[in-house]
Amino acid sequence: MSWFRALKDTTRTGLSVERKRLEPLVALRGAAGLAIVIAVSLTFFGPAVAASSAFGAFQAAIATFQRSWRPRPELAVASGASLGVSTFLGYLTGGHLVLFLTLLVLWTFLAGLSWAAGPTIGIIASSNVAMMLVTITLPTSVANAAGHAAMMVFGGLVQAALVILFPVRRWGAHRDALADALAAEADYARRLRHDPVAPFDGEPLMLARNAAALTPRQARTRPAQLRGARGIAERIRPVLASLADPAVGVPDEGPERERVLELLGAAGSILDAAARAIRHGAPVKVPPAAVATFKTPDTGAILSGPARRAAARLGSLLTDVLETAGARTDTQHPEPRNENAQLSRPTLVRLLPIAAGSMRRELYRGSPILRHAIRVSAVAAVGYLIGTALPFGHGYWAPMAAVMVMRPDFSQTYSRAVARFGGTLIGVALATGLVQVVHPGTGLSATLAVTCAGLMYLVMRTGQLAAQACVAAYVVFLLDMGGEAWGQTVPERVVLTLVGGVLAMLAYAVYPAWETPRLRTRLADWLLALGRYGAAVIGRYAEPGGGSLPDVREALLAARTAELAWQEAASRARTEPVRHRGLSRAAADDAEHALRHIGRVEMLMEAHLPERDATPVPAAARLAKALRTATEDGARAVRERRVPRWQAVRDALADWDGEGVPDRVVRRGAGLLLEALEDLSDALDTDVPPITLKPDGPHPPDDRKPDDRKPDDRKPEDWKPEDWKLADWKLGDWKLGDWKLGDWKPADRKLGDRKPDAPDSNAPKPGAPLPGAPQPDARKPEGPPGPEGRAAR
Repeated sequence: MSWFRALKDTTRTGLSVERKRLEPLVALRGAAGLAIVIAVSLTFFGPAVAASSAFGAFQAAIATFQRSWRPRPELAVASGASLGVSTFLGYLTGGHLVLFLTLLVLWTFLAGLSWAAGPTIGIIASSNVAMMLVTITLPTSVANAAGHAAMMVFGGLVQAALVILFPVRRWGAHRDALADALAAEADYARRLRHDPVAPFDGEPLMLARNAAALTPRQARTRPAQLRGARGIAERIRPVLASLADPAVGVPDEGPERERVLELLGAAGSILDAAARAIRHGAPVKVPPAAVATFKTPDTGAILSGPARRAAARLGSLLTDVLETAGARTDTQHPEPRNENAQLSRPTLVRLLPIAAGSMRRELYRGSPILRHAIRVSAVAAVGYLIGTALPFGHGYWAPMAAVMVMRPDFSQTYSRAVARFGGTLIGVALATGLVQVVHPGTGLSATLAVTCAGLMYLVMRTGQLAAQACVAAYVVFLLDMGGEAWGQTVPERVVLTLVGGVLAMLAYAVYPAWETPRLRTRLADWLLALGRYGAAVIGRYAEPGGGSLPDVREALLAARTAELAWQEAASRARTEPVRHRGLSRAAADDAEHALRHIGRVEMLMEAHLPERDATPVPAAARLAKALRTATEDGARAVRERRVPRWQAVRDALADWDGEGVPDRVVRRGAGLLLEALEDLSDALDTDVPPITLKPDGPHPPDDRKPDDRKPDDRKPEDWKPEDWKLADWKLGDWKLGDWKLGDWKPADRKLGDRKPDAPDSNAPKPGAPLPGAPQPDARKPEGPPGPEGRAAR
């Protein structure tokens, strides 16, 4: 993608406003907390302290809006406390430029590294650094700075208290994550009715798993509807795929296929009903027709083999889903539950060493998080120096704008920079016009600031443009409340915001962290994870007990994590203005399709894992070992820009042909797996050697291996590839019409040895047509014409 197109796309993204579900009660709660903090500060301390404490409460409320599965009160307290500490330390060093720049670079570098611990922590840390640049200018003494810091902590405590006292959909995010996973399963079941090999996006299941990890306090108060359903949803997906796939299930047409389509439709209706009940905390309204589809005895009479087992398994899992959601309807005799163990999440205090470890692991050359930390710290220092050198005053606007818009990837940084500048123009213009017309006092300015903050909380998920416009107006009213005239803040803020945005964009262009060159690494990681997952699944057929084998569930989760990493990298690479560097978009799409097919085949085999007392399949152990070794070598080949080969898997599968297999699923699935691996090699084999026609000179030996030859280069019965080369002939030396097909036999001699004046004794008589061939020219064969003859022809 060119720079022009990349800038156009990011500009369009930054200026767009999306339709999202608004949460007015949550926005009202955040605005109420901000109003309480401003009122208390104005009553006891004055406008300056009120302005700084308002920043603390404002940022603490934003922290509670971040996508996090942790209790929100802790986030508000952590945000207010960190902003208070940053403000106090910044004021202590603010009088010395070198000391303050050192603190700013260190604080910004740590905030950039904090993205390694997750986007929630990264956003909170970056926002606190940006707010610190404003708040350190408000105190007038060390004691005053301590008071300002204390009021910021107080603002965080107020927001945390409101979250506890007035919870709005306390488990709403967790309910939405689980409901989205069930709804994705329902949509998958309906799509399988029309496309038996339809793809499935595993992101909803991963989000539901993240939401199911709870702190000890959360686990004690978790609603019953959120217990166990996530594990059931993960087990439903492979069963649905196995039931629909003709390779291991029923034929494409016939009564068995019609029965499978009915079961898939009924499963989608039941999963949708469970998703609605979990999302809203309401009783399940099960469609009677869907339940009747699973209760009828015709299923056992129509289906047989793997399809019959999959149908019975699906009925049992749907029964568990309905029981978890609150229904008491039997679709089948349910199996004993085997719920996963409780997924534990560390508390906020225990999270600190984990976050520190994540940040420490990013301290290596080439890390995108490290490059982001270096970029943002350098831009903050340069922006502060430029803002200080310009004659506007309030030089902190430039680094503040840069820190707020910079993200570890290209598209978000550029789109946020455009949105920040556009929103600043809109918000500053509207707020300034209102200030000029109304001339509000301290109380009215505080009320307008709270109103703008509430609007920002309401529309912050709809796009950066609307949110930044509300933030710009909020700051204008807040500073007007503090006694600063609009003429001293508006022009400089517009100019310095533009300077900060330009610095952020230039920093990424000069010192980027492109995802495009790392696509092969992400692809290799995904292939390696899929190889381990497939080896774990196939190994279960060789050793049904599985005591010493890798855990299938852990291997599946690792494969899903690698797939999500690839999707995120591929999505970022599509918007980057760089060349593909060896992996074009078409090759990446084909490779992704092949790897998805590999994962799907392995999932089909997982759906029919044998029981512990099943008959072992020794050949499966050799195949599992070959698959693990081949995928490790293949991942290494992908990283080194070579085409992976799967001869070890092919040999292991060939050795399996003479051995009886008790279940057709594993043997047929192994064949499908080899086909998918070959498709991956074809997708990555983008270097097609050209066919050169050299009239004269020596010809290089054909040292390619037989397996590497293209199908166009050989004919299996008529000739041997080593007998002749196309480059030995000049196109102008002979015409096909000058030869009769029966005049020579390829098996007797090389093509170059044939002389026209020495006809073969076994050749048919001149003029005699070959059976089924068109009548050739009656003239006698001539030798290759000379230059004059070729020119005349």
